[in-house]
Amino acid sequence: MAKIILGSAAALTAALAAAAVAGHHLKVSGKWGHAESLASDGGSKLKMLISYVDNLPSGDEKGLFYALDLGGTNFRALRVELGGKEKGVVNVDSEEVSIPPHLMTGSSHDLFDFIATSLAKFVSSEPEEFRPLPGRKRELGFTFSFPVRQTSISSGTLIKWSKGFSIEDVVGEDIVGELTKSLERVGLDMCVTALINDAVGTVAKARFSNKDVIAGVILGTGTNAAYIENVNAIPKWHGLLPKSGEMVINMEWGNFCSSDLPLTEYDRALDEASLNPGEQIFEKIISGMYLGDIVRRVLLKMAEKADFFGDIVPDKLRIPFILRTPDMSAMHHDTSSDLRVVGKKLRDVLEIENTSLKMRKIVVELCDIVSVRGARLAAAGIFGILRKLGRDTVKAGEEQKSVIALDGGLFEHYMKFRTCMENTLKELLGDEAAETIGVEHSNDGSGIGAALLAASQSQYLGVENS
Repeated sequence: MAKIILGSAAALTAALAAAAVAGHHLKVSGKWGHAESLASDGGSKLKMLISYVDNLPSGDEKGLFYALDLGGTNFRALRVELGGKEKGVVNVDSEEVSIPPHLMTGSSHDLFDFIATSLAKFVSSEPEEFRPLPGRKRELGFTFSFPVRQTSISSGTLIKWSKGFSIEDVVGEDIVGELTKSLERVGLDMCVTALINDAVGTVAKARFSNKDVIAGVILGTGTNAAYIENVNAIPKWHGLLPKSGEMVINMEWGNFCSSDLPLTEYDRALDEASLNPGEQIFEKIISGMYLGDIVRRVLLKMAEKADFFGDIVPDKLRIPFILRTPDMSAMHHDTSSDLRVVGKKLRDVLEIENTSLKMRKIVVELCDIVSVRGARLAAAGIFGILRKLGRDTVKAGEEQKSVIALDGGLFEHYMKFRTCMENTLKELLGDEAAETIGVEHSNDGSGIGAALLAASQSQYLGVENS
């Protein structure tokens, strides 16, 4: 038993050590593929998609703007009142709506008509002063968290569905066009001025109040990053140069893969059993969807090969994703002398009774190894962005501050993960450069961030509200 346990721990410890080496190697070699993918589509595993967001919120925006956040079996409608530099975000009203299961596999007409009808109900109760001036439409930022080939700031064709949706008649079609037709059918004067994802929205939300923000990172169920790039550094951009000289790049970094990534047998097994084998490898070793299941897979091997939990392998241990990352986090943060939280989680989630303190300590150590590896690799990803922008070093005579905005439940709630990630970033940067880099939490980029981009992209900019 001890041999197998030590072997499992050694494999993960080796992966942890490899994560440190990988972070250093990626730091030295720069093998993130930024340049290749900015030069042409398909240049590397990083898609580096042009978001068409070249005009970020300045903080001066005023008025009433809307957001639609569609990314799963529910969607949110938001109404955001902006008061400019003095007042910022004045008020946010929101409503969450569940999508009936039959609409997730029906027709695009039915799905978007349902969404449009819900939006119409959301605005129908607004007081008179919230209604747009004659001749104007309400403006909406649309966060659509499915694979899209963006064609402009307010249009993009659906590549494929995920998360239980399967509506074939809209694949390859303009998502905004489909929503617009439904808005017209229900008689709602509302237009989409920005089509985004949550990483781009996080940049916008944070930039509204902090001009030092240069990137947004999502560390939640999934993971992604977006950053602000000089448009002259984007060879594949063939449009007119924006006045700002900048463009937000949607990295889609969850799909990053490299021989430098420290994959174990547990990672490979998880990937092979997934719905998208060979894809989203980086996401599968650092994000909240998967960390808990990696722990489960190691515990299962220890139970099968070393009788870690006794003569019988607990049936629940064989169920994929039964051990969620919040459960892992709770065990990892257990500070009680007898690790009673660990014991309770093993009992309640996996139906494993009568665990000894020694067993519980091993489980905590396992949680630590898996989370530290993920946190160190996330830090390496952030460092890659800073290096691409030349902000990983301090230049003589320059005073610059760079802020990375982060959102997502993993970053917000898994404090040991967050602390390790921040410490690793400082380690990669060195003391001097680390003083110029800030990390801040910026929540609800998919909601408020989308409304802010609707404001910054407004067709009525510069037009008096009277």
